Amino acid sequence: MLFAVLALIGLAFFIYWWLNRGYATTDDAAIDGTICTIAPQIAGRVVAVEVADNQHVIAGQVLVRLDDRDEQVALLHAQAAVAQALAQQAQSEAVAEETAATLTQAGQDYKRFTTVNPRATTRLQVDAATAAIHAQQAKLAAAEADMQAAAAALTVAKAQEESAKLALSYTVITAPIDGHVAMKTVQLGNVVAPGSAMMALVGDHVWVTANYKETQLAGIKPGAKASVTVDAYPGVTFKAHVDSVQYGTGAVFSLLPAQNATGNYIKIVQRVPVKIVFDDDKIGQYLLAPGMSAVPEVRIAP
Repeated sequence: MLFAVLALIGLAFFIYWWLNRGYATTDDAAIDGTICTIAPQIAGRVVAVEVADNQHVIAGQVLVRLDDRDEQVALLHAQAAVAQALAQQAQSEAVAEETAATLTQAGQDYKRFTTVNPRATTRLQVDAATAAIHAQQAKLAAAEADMQAAAAALTVAKAQEESAKLALSYTVITAPIDGHVAMKTVQLGNVVAPGSAMMALVGDHVWVTANYKETQLAGIKPGAKASVTVDAYPGVTFKAHVDSVQYGTGAVFSLLPAQNATGNYIKIVQRVPVKIVFDDDKIGQYLLAPGMSAVPEVRIAP
């Protein structure tokens, strides 16, 4: 009787090995995905929360609105400064043009006094024409300097206007990706600080991060066919493939990597994260959320 039981157990193990030969599997795997923390870039009071817990949103959809009155006033001031700078620039250009014309006239007078019969002009007239040229040249240089200053002031005013527009845009917080709202903590009337988390967005695109033993990696290559089962849905298998293998074990990137300087070394089989991407369209029919347990099988046989 005992022999028969042992034989059945041995047969079961053989069948399991036979059916799974050519596959690398691990239960140290989970659904992974993009998780964005939504936080304001400026301080402000929340005047509207446009989404609910677990709601699906699309990229660009408004999530939260902040009181924008201060930013609106700042923008008006900046726009007024631009208008003033434009007027100053136009005035400086007009002065420069007028001075240039006067300088041209002074040059023509000087040329006329110096090219006609010397008996028809006096030294006083020539000296006056020369002085007029020098005076207009100085005025033109000053006008051109004023024009450059006005252009610089206009550049600064426009930069301040763009900064004010940017600050105003920060009062409307939108979704950066398609996904579902999670961990929503923001409430109407809250005064939020820059960088304070208000909610998270879990992206629609998910994959599997499987931590394979380093001894299993020989046959795992990018592009290899795979299948994935998820603990939440027994009996359902999803088609997938290996996307990439991380260049480094999980221990290397841990907060406190292992140190072997003491000499008391114990060899431990390391695990390497493998990214497995779904190929199955039916994943849209199931809730696959980051953190859910998964069991992938990667085809390694030729």
